[in-house]
Amino acid sequence: MMDYSRENDAERERLFRLLERVGPTELQRTLPNGWTVAAALTHLAFWDRYAAGLLSEWGTKGFRPPATQVEALNIAVEKMSHTIAPAILLEWVRTTAEETDRAAAAASPALVAAIEAAGQTNYLRRAVHRRHHLAQIEAVLGIA
Repeated sequence: MMDYSRENDAERERLFRLLERVGPTELQRTLPNGWTVAAALTHLAFWDRYAAGLLSEWGTKGFRPPATQVEALNIAVEKMSHTIAPAILLEWVRTTAEETDRAAAAASPALVAAIEAAGQTNYLRRAVHRRHHLAQIEAVLGIA
């Protein structure tokens, strides 16, 4: 059983450093996949919130692999990203990352073992998802 906290903490801090450098102009920059920076950040916050919700539910009801339609949700989230004011978006991304990492760190050993056995560690190991999107955003914004 792994402890994902250190990796999550490092990528959350990287995310926070990026959020300090992003304003309305940067949020509208386009990534190679056609999304804006705002859409990518909304995507990160959505999936963090989803993971936190699942971890909470699994903590009380037991683990059950989710039947998630990832692509449909990603399309909805990208459309939703156009409706969130920049200041609200940046704060939502920040607080959601913190809350999700706390939920992952607080998961019981039994729950972690069940999630790992099912190959669903992406709900605990949020760093991987963040790392991928942060690299895209940093490249477009010229942040090293």
